[in-house]
Amino acid sequence: MSEVESEHRFPCDQCGADFRFDPISNKLTCDHCGNQADLAEQFTGGAIKELDFKAALDAQLPEAEIEETRVLSCTNCGAQVEFDAVTHAKECPFCATPVVTDTGTHRHIKPRGLLPFALEERAAHKAMTDWLGRLWFAPNGLQEYARKGRKMNGIYVPYWTFDADTKSRYRGERGTVYYVTKTAMRDGKQVQVREQRVRWSPKSGRVARFFDDVLVLASKSLPKKYTDNLQPWDLAALEPYSPEYLAGFRAEGYTVELDEGYVEARKHMDRVIERDVRFDIGGDRQRIHDIDTAISDVTFKHILLPVWLAAYKYRGKTYRFVVNGRTGRVQGERPWSAWKIAIAVVLGLIVAGIVGYVIAQNQ
Repeated sequence: MSEVESEHRFPCDQCGADFRFDPISNKLTCDHCGNQADLAEQFTGGAIKELDFKAALDAQLPEAEIEETRVLSCTNCGAQVEFDAVTHAKECPFCATPVVTDTGTHRHIKPRGLLPFALEERAAHKAMTDWLGRLWFAPNGLQEYARKGRKMNGIYVPYWTFDADTKSRYRGERGTVYYVTKTAMRDGKQVQVREQRVRWSPKSGRVARFFDDVLVLASKSLPKKYTDNLQPWDLAALEPYSPEYLAGFRAEGYTVELDEGYVEARKHMDRVIERDVRFDIGGDRQRIHDIDTAISDVTFKHILLPVWLAAYKYRGKTYRFVVNGRTGRVQGERPWSAWKIAIAVVLGLIVAGIVGYVIAQNQ
């Protein structure tokens, strides 16, 4: 078993303070003295190796593909976030729950690639507050608290990607719509009406598709509806994994295991295959009786995607907001202000009363 990986820290060669990865300059930057350093050349660009899915399930991956990191497990939301050995207490970045770090370790498959942050914290915070500002029914207190609140956390969120070659045989029916003219009685008169009918004919065939980078969230810490709505991710811009990109950020350990992720990926593949089958059947309508899919050459990657995260406790409730660290797209809990809703209802009733009065007067 490998030793626990150390914290992702890189000392400045001028003053000894910690470098952090700067999304704007794409360099390591020292906030203490302003010194900058380029990323190591071997970590930028190049192909990212896929791993064999069956070998991983059989626990036959090379030991070099496995690592251990020191993590903090939140008892409230279940997040596993990397922390250094000297950290004694923290607030969970995913749900703002105070936690004490009786730190454990997480033995897992190493990340193969990541999308570096392209958005700095200031821009992400502005995107979040602008989004909140467009929610008229959000409580003013929360909007102001978020606007003046502490900095957002830069978190690398774990994902799986799956590649697979599929060949599917199907049986079904093609429906062709046609019309017949019939005589019917309407209001005591005979009229000609057209009735729609469908002529069904048996259809069978084969479809094939190669799936590339089917993306599956490997975290249970955030609602999937939020992370799904952060898409699209420019996966073509993935960089080979380097801890230098994590300098100044945190990385969440995956809590959705590889086999669970594959089940989710297969659901996506099956939906796409069904769409392909309907297209192949053709016609105006389709019925599918059976699809038999053979899947081969399944490979996968563990990757990290950048998310700016804020969790605020406001009047006893936690509100979470996430920002795509590449595009600035925002998702989160939609807060509601009871008094704003009450005012809107009262105004609506007043307007309805005025309109009703005007109509009555005109009549």
